[in-house]
Amino acid sequence: MNHIRYEDLTYLLSGNEVQQAAYRALQKHHVMEILSPYTPILTGTIPIDIDIAGSDLDIICEVHDFSAFERLLRSEFGDFQDFILTNKIVNGIRRMKANFQLEQFEVEVFGQPIPVTKQNAYRHMVIEDRILRLYNEDFRKQVRSLKRKGYKTEPAFAMLMDLEGDPYESLLEVESWADEKIEAMGYPSFIDIHSI
Repeated sequence: MNHIRYEDLTYLLSGNEVQQAAYRALQKHHVMEILSPYTPILTGTIPIDIDIAGSDLDIICEVHDFSAFERLLRSEFGDFQDFILTNKIVNGIRRMKANFQLEQFEVEVFGQPIPVTKQNAYRHMVIEDRILRLYNEDFRKQVRSLKRKGYKTEPAFAMLMDLEGDPYESLLEVESWADEKIEAMGYPSFIDIHSI
């Protein structure tokens, strides 16, 4: 299996046009450098090539001092178009999110007091990347097709793999599966069941 070091954005340079544009935009505006105290990682659909028109750049961060994080976000990105900052507690865990426009991309910077590689956004992306590598290009097309119809990424994967229950949780369970089990799970029968 090919394991990408997601903390090093240079992998985007050998990707498609959108990935290369994302790399250039993030580098030009020093986004990851600015966020470096919070070990930022780009997650979501663009790193694993299942983005569709309008997909954003999701950057996750490990944050413990939310006051300092908010000051940084406001001072560095507050003047960007459509900047908005939200702050909430979900399942007892504080999270802060800043959204803004960076060239052609909407950016979402997300922080919570959990190491980035333990956050669900990162774990989902790594699992999805593994599934995409085990399946063929048709599966990637099916995921994109469902996303264009309004499905979120994790529900699209869960549907195509016939995973039961909450799609966000059931996808995390796949993390511990052997490759053989993933390959056998609802594939290639999904093409017949979910003709899109």
